[in-house]
Amino acid sequence: MPLEAGAEAPRLSAPNQDGETVELSYDGPTVVYFYPKDDTPGCTTEARQFDKELDSYRAAGVRVYGVSTDDVASHRDFADTYDIEFDLLADPDRDLADAFDVGSVFGGATARTTFVIVDGTVHAVYTDVDPDGHPRAVLADLVDAGVVDLDA
Repeated sequence: MPLEAGAEAPRLSAPNQDGETVELSYDGPTVVYFYPKDDTPGCTTEARQFDKELDSYRAAGVRVYGVSTDDVASHRDFADTYDIEFDLLADPDRDLADAFDVGSVFGGATARTTFVIVDGTVHAVYTDVDPDGHPRAVLADLVDAGVVDLDA
């Protein structure tokens, strides 16, 4: 079972698609979504839709991170191919996945799971995610819960 709402969010770091170390600091509302594999149909849909909504997320002060067990080179190719502008974190040793208690699928890939973190605490968890429409639904849930205000 993944971390549940109310749990303290793990503070770890991992390299992004540019090989830069990114620290998960949660200095504002944060979405950390785990996905199985770069450049596969569902994962591409989810990443492209998060990227399409990125201006709205940023306007609301929400950071977005994608995480999979793929390496930096795979993330770089994926981000370049689809012009992904947010950080894709490489987790080949499953340090992040294990810290968030994200399960495995397909022989070690991370199960599709999304965490919303507010003030360093897990606010919401989405499991068995349908990637199509998920990024917009998460943002709408943040607005509905009063975590962010898109009109501010």
